[in-house]
Amino acid sequence: MDIHTRFAPSPTGRLHLGHAFSALQAHDFARAHGGRFTLRIEDIDGTRSRPEHVAAILTDLDWLGLRWDEPPVFQSQRLPRYQAALDRLRALGLLYPCFCTRADIAASLSAPHGPDGPLYPGTCRSLVAPDLARPHSWRLDMAAAAARTGPLTWHDAHAGTIAADPLAHGDVILARKDAPASYHLAVTVDDAAQGITHVVRGADLFAATHVHRLLQALLGLPTPDYRHHALLTGPDGTRLAKRHGAPTLESLRLVGEDGRALADKLRKGEVPVGFAAIQA
Repeated sequence: MDIHTRFAPSPTGRLHLGHAFSALQAHDFARAHGGRFTLRIEDIDGTRSRPEHVAAILTDLDWLGLRWDEPPVFQSQRLPRYQAALDRLRALGLLYPCFCTRADIAASLSAPHGPDGPLYPGTCRSLVAPDLARPHSWRLDMAAAAARTGPLTWHDAHAGTIAADPLAHGDVILARKDAPASYHLAVTVDDAAQGITHVVRGADLFAATHVHRLLQALLGLPTPDYRHHALLTGPDGTRLAKRHGAPTLESLRLVGEDGRALADKLRKGEVPVGFAAIQA
């Protein structure tokens, strides 16, 4: 098999040590098997993506000594692919418009909880003649979709064969009010279109794979192997994340840290004092 992995950051902030760890995992797996490594910039969030963050990503990865085998791919240039996938799902009768806000869902006493918090209670699922001139998202009718595909499985290098449970996620959004595609849809379409054979990403995205496996079946796309790796946590035990103000690679670079030396330490499982690697 021609191994092909990818690192797919969003240019909504600076990269941190957790990103470095994940990029190295994907890069090194490909290199160890004589395969290809791709950089994909997931920049379809028009309200948060910034060109300066794209430039910083390229600089940070170069500082770590990472190289990719083809020019970076930008999701903002692939919108027709996502629209085609949405059109196909809509033709199958599996999408419906949703006008609810997060506050509406949080206020609903009937909203059960799933892996990512409150599930959508289905408020808009049976609307008659919805007004599509109003801002709306498009949701997947999860029960109808799961019934169409039947039981599905996927494989993780650490957890083995997993029975897909997309119903636990409820009616997920596939096209947002402010973006042409959700993470779930875009990443599934792109991994297939780019021929990604092994998805190497953090264990925090393990649960999302249940949804991705369903979308692959609905759209007739191949299923890659998955390798969900450990996550880095900070001194307070919290997973490193942009929203938590994790120390950036840029800040380390500016104080004179050697990026390649840092990369070699991360490869050996050596993390800076106060940090740790955990399997979510």
